[in-house]
Amino acid sequence: MVDAARDRVLTLPNVISFIRLLGVPLFLWLFLVVRADVAAVVVLAVGGTTDWVDGWIARRLGQVSRLGELLDPLADRLYILATLLAFTAREVVPWQFTGALLARELLLLGSLAVLRRYGYGPPPVHYVGKTATFLLLAAFPILLLAASVPAAATAAGAIGWALAWWGLVLYWAAGAMYVVQANRLVRAAVRQRSGGLTA
Repeated sequence: MVDAARDRVLTLPNVISFIRLLGVPLFLWLFLVVRADVAAVVVLAVGGTTDWVDGWIARRLGQVSRLGELLDPLADRLYILATLLAFTAREVVPWQFTGALLARELLLLGSLAVLRRYGYGPPPVHYVGKTATFLLLAAFPILLLAASVPAAATAAGAIGWALAWWGLVLYWAAGAMYVVQANRLVRAAVRQRSGGLTA
């Protein structure tokens, strides 16, 4: 019964995650094509605030599913990557900041590739990673506000960059934790295989 519940696709949290995914191309169109910065801020803000909603609803209604566990971090990463690339293209954030976040993603992709080679799926999302994601998704609309509204530039810029830098630090801390976890799993798998060969 529990497995059947976890295999469900059409749940309220999953619908929210799908809507969040649709917000990524909408943001890119608003920000890069029609240059509707205010609307882009709204899309980013909605995407950021609903980051925790789907997980909270899933736990509250008992609708935690395997698909949801994949969709939620996927939506987070797409929002972060799309926003970073768009912001870098329009010089809202410097390329060095974008490079630091992209380097962390490449590190995780390498770790995931190694885990799959040994039969493991992606590690569970850690609260440090969720906190980092929340800070980054909160920082982006504020930074866009600072770039779009000169009257709010000083205050919004200070708040946005404080959140962004803390998010970057925690993002890398979470990445390091995932790498350590992956290393332990791989070493255990290697020991198990070695034991099986010598038995």
